[in-house]
Amino acid sequence: MADQTTDRPRTDVSTSTSALASDKGKTAIADTVVSKIAGMATREVSGVYNLGGGSARAVGALRDRIPGSRTNYSQGVTVEVGERQAAIDVDLVAEFGVALADLAAGVRRNVIASVERMTGLEVTEVNITVHDVHLENEDDSDAESTSRVE
Repeated sequence: MADQTTDRPRTDVSTSTSALASDKGKTAIADTVVSKIAGMATREVSGVYNLGGGSARAVGALRDRIPGSRTNYSQGVTVEVGERQAAIDVDLVAEFGVALADLAAGVRRNVIASVERMTGLEVTEVNITVHDVHLENEDDSDAESTSRVE
């Protein structure tokens, strides 16, 4: 097996302060794991209606209509994961009437706490983009157009 670490600077594992590396071995956390944790942490915050921009939500809506399909918990979340740190971008739709600055602060706080607690990675930043505000009557018009007969 060829050594694939020749291009990367070597880290002395014994002096590393990360909980993911020790003299017994190294633990790697995949991007998808961090993305799912961040997505679930975002959904836990009151005032978040949905995750993702317009196209991601459209694909998610199609996926939800397929029998047996599973929810994509990382929808609307982009991550960059290093050996000891992670940077996270969250795209979301907020409920109407929620103070967006407070919502962003709550999402940021919950995402950082969840990712750091579950992975041991230091979260360097959580960037949040609010793509839309959900109005209650938007669901009513969709329901009427899709369920005309029983």
